[in-house]
Amino acid sequence: MVSARIAAVTLVCAGAVSARVITLTAQVPSAPRQTARQVQAERTPWGTPDLHGTWSFATVTQLERPKGVTKEYYTAEEIAAIEKKATAEATDEARGASAQADVAGAYNDFWWDRGTRVSGQRTGLIVGTPDGRMPPLTPAGQKFAGSKDAADIQARRNGDQPPAGPEETDLWDRCLTRGIPIVPGPYNNNIEIFQTATHIVIHHEMIHDARVVPIVPAGTKRPAVPADFKPWFGVSQASWQGDTLVVETTNISDKQELPFAPRMSAGTMTLTERFSRTPHGTLRYEFTVDDPTIYTKPWTAVLEMPPSDGAVFEYACHEGNHAMESILRGARQRDPGTYKPVPVQTTP
Repeated sequence: MVSARIAAVTLVCAGAVSARVITLTAQVPSAPRQTARQVQAERTPWGTPDLHGTWSFATVTQLERPKGVTKEYYTAEEIAAIEKKATAEATDEARGASAQADVAGAYNDFWWDRGTRVSGQRTGLIVGTPDGRMPPLTPAGQKFAGSKDAADIQARRNGDQPPAGPEETDLWDRCLTRGIPIVPGPYNNNIEIFQTATHIVIHHEMIHDARVVPIVPAGTKRPAVPADFKPWFGVSQASWQGDTLVVETTNISDKQELPFAPRMSAGTMTLTERFSRTPHGTLRYEFTVDDPTIYTKPWTAVLEMPPSDGAVFEYACHEGNHAMESILRGARQRDPGTYKPVPVQTTP
């Protein structure tokens, strides 16, 4: 059975996002939409760095440094070879012309947005650790990672185990959310940023998520919120620390999933994101995950996002999610009459 995530790819594109125009009007009245490459001034009229525009985080660089690689940066020659290989493999021809290869690949390469560039010359996105990998898991994290629940979740994501119902598919398959922080995926690897003096909007192309974050003076404490008030993307507040916009997020929904191993609930995570412009025209995105329930220490990753001249289109996934219907129909063919809803999320 084709995995849910791959089956959903055909529903990516359905039209332009009208909300973008409304938000831009709030920023610059009557101004046409600009891409990051078209922004001439590096600073806004109110004096802060100009972050607005469309930015791509598609990259061939993996989150964790590959095992056996001991250095933090590739040489220019190594980067050229890696990017050449990635570009050559990102074609339908590279997959093979047979029907079996086509089915295994799910859809023509047109639909994919695979990374073909190395991000910031790094061998892995994670920084600040000796091996460029995540820190060890806590006992609770290890227990979940080695549990039958985790194995079943992975089997369903791989298409190896038919889901009993929609509850056993992840939030991405159900067109609800991809989650935070921002990490590369198979397609729709773009964000669009709008900003005013008091707010920043981070519009994610994947699952059409838009985060509206208030900007306050550095050192300002936001009003306390009830512990049980936990939206999908939590409660965020941003402030400028020099030329870096720092976004701090807590109170994330317990139903939200971490977009990386061990794919547990993100409900206990504190996320700190840093956005800044670089001298060579990219957007530097740094995030720090602090979740003592899962990881033995906080860890940080860095992504370099080049500007994109393309528009961000609506991810019209939920309107007639035919992939979900097909997934469940296929599952019933494999295990007829065995619909037994089982909760997927496990929080220790």
